[in-house]
Amino acid sequence: MNHDRVIRAVVTVTVGYVVLLAIWIAFLVKKSPSGTIPYQLAGLVALFGASLGLAMMWASRPSRDERRLERDGLEGWAVIDEIRERGASTELDLSITVPGTGSYRGSVVRPGSSGQWHRGDTVSIKVDPEDRQRIQWL
Repeated sequence: MNHDRVIRAVVTVTVGYVVLLAIWIAFLVKKSPSGTIPYQLAGLVALFGASLGLAMMWASRPSRDERRLERDGLEGWAVIDEIRERGASTELDLSITVPGTGSYRGSVVRPGSSGQWHRGDTVSIKVDPEDRQRIQWL
């Protein structure tokens, strides 16, 4: 999950909602028929929730490069040679093999602790045909 994109989406929707709420309070409440204000407020809160959910779904989707790599990437496998902790993530040195090409070395940073992977494990990957250092975990 791209946390920066999700945070930007939440902030954008919240700022838009505050502006909409200010306009509603400043101009529309005075012109509203008596007894409809609670329903209007409930509708505004529902609109905020729906907008927030849609924005978070949009922000969580893979980037254009990730989708292109998924679609056009070359399938292969990698053997984990070395594992290094990097705070909340783990850097893995890999021996990468793509059928039809020679093997080469690469590395990838994955979220999570190093306990998930072990030296010598084989994992499925996709490699960008234009930039062989771009690796997607399958």
